[in-house]
Amino acid sequence: MNKKLLLIFLLSLFLMIPAYAQEKDTTNTDSTKTDAEEGWESVDNNSGAGEVNKWDDIGSHIFDFKIKGAPTISFSYGTYQMTLKSISQSFNKPGMLELKLGYTTEKSYYGSDDVIKYKFEYFHISNFTTDLAGNKNSSDLNTNSWRFGFGWASGYGYDLGNGFSIIPYHAISIDWTQMDMQTTPAAADDIHTTDLFNKDFRFGNSFQGGVQFKFVHNLAIDASYERLVVYPRHLFWEWGMGMVIEGAGQGLVDLFVDKVLDSSPEAAPIVNFLLKNALSFGIYELRQDKMNWPFETVAPLAFDQFKVGITIIL
Repeated sequence: MNKKLLLIFLLSLFLMIPAYAQEKDTTNTDSTKTDAEEGWESVDNNSGAGEVNKWDDIGSHIFDFKIKGAPTISFSYGTYQMTLKSISQSFNKPGMLELKLGYTTEKSYYGSDDVIKYKFEYFHISNFTTDLAGNKNSSDLNTNSWRFGFGWASGYGYDLGNGFSIIPYHAISIDWTQMDMQTTPAAADDIHTTDLFNKDFRFGNSFQGGVQFKFVHNLAIDASYERLVVYPRHLFWEWGMGMVIEGAGQGLVDLFVDKVLDSSPEAAPIVNFLLKNALSFGIYELRQDKMNWPFETVAPLAFDQFKVGITIIL
């Protein structure tokens, strides 16, 4: 992919969104609006849309973070494609098992009985190893890795009634990943590079785009794509500036989606899904060559994955 064209596309997106947002006046510009003032009401995962969520008033504060929502357990399986551009050998594709524990909230929108707002905040831990993949190539490198971290998923979906819903979402996470090399690279330079990640936990980030299909109030099937980048070392200021750029872009997308909700609520879930994931994909493509894009830094260890899972909302 042409990185210059991708950068031009991202900058154009940033410029177009605020211009669109200024075309129409809002009736309330108070940034401290409650969910009720914005047109959202809680959905009880055990009772259906339109009722007050019994979890909505249950919460505790840990430092400055408020834990709120229905307790949720998610299990996933997938296959990764590992990439480290600075080595000559390839990695065998590892299989992955993942557990997520967190809290889910859903709110219905007053402007449309069919549109719901979704949020899932979670802790996750996963193991991805070539022992689970079953398609080893003897000339490629075998690995066994552990990863843990914290993630935030959000989106808008469609309430189809009787507990059925479809929710396209976007998620981000911060992670720590340890890779255990089970095969020694042939080249000395490759050994030096993989040793930067081998047997030590390294900091990283990921984004995930997916669709959740809920068949009953407490059970859902999930299909998603994820891109994870792992840094050989954490350059705090370069990383922080990169996150500010990504966060600013996502904030502009949120402003745009708010306008879509005002004019065409039924279009908001798809528009939100496409724009937020397209923006993240573009930025993570740029990070494939420069881990702290736009700064001149080395290529990270990258993981691309398609996965499926089952989610239980208690």
